[in-house]
Amino acid sequence: MDTSNLIQTVSVYALPVIFAITLHEAAHGYAAKYFGDRTAYMMGRVTLNPFAHIHWVGTILLPLLLYFSTSGALLFGYAKPVPVNFGNLRHPKRDMIWVALAGPGANLIQSIMWALLYVVYTDFGVTEKFFLAMCKAGVLSNVVMFAFNLFPLPPLDGGRIVVGLLPWRQAYQFSRIEPYGFFIVMALAITGVVNHLWLDPVMNTTFGLIELILKSLT
Repeated sequence: MDTSNLIQTVSVYALPVIFAITLHEAAHGYAAKYFGDRTAYMMGRVTLNPFAHIHWVGTILLPLLLYFSTSGALLFGYAKPVPVNFGNLRHPKRDMIWVALAGPGANLIQSIMWALLYVVYTDFGVTEKFFLAMCKAGVLSNVVMFAFNLFPLPPLDGGRIVVGLLPWRQAYQFSRIEPYGFFIVMALAITGVVNHLWLDPVMNTTFGLIELILKSLT
């Protein structure tokens, strides 16, 4: 692995990824507080301080290890999960859906903002490659986080949305997958199943949505 390429990649993606992770997790905490659960707020997780959300293994060491071992073909990581006591929500089953959607929603909004920033830069004749590359990285990293976290398997946000939508008995049975969900997702990611059956179509649809939004605004 070329060290200079790694340094360049990290420098371009560092700020967008930090924003993506921080706002994603803070949005979960804020939504939980809005719907009645103050657990994350009391633990200092409703904050834009990235150090409150970064997991040194999941956010830094694991992605770097995968980057080196797969030559950049596979990247996977995670942040500190925001603590939510769903029993404290005013309408636990319904509000769980909104709390889960808040994180990916924050990433979708950020991807649109990075895309708009790229358009503004190019319209004003900015040719600095680093800034343009950072805007592209911001769009890509947030779209990846948006799509991946919506994968319908607990403990990912998509899995919690499914639990909230299912009838009580089916929701309980489905939620029992959660202790094994991380390992299942890892296996599906390594084998490429997540990419082909979920990430690629969801990301392509999201990119199309962003393009439509940009056309309507410019």
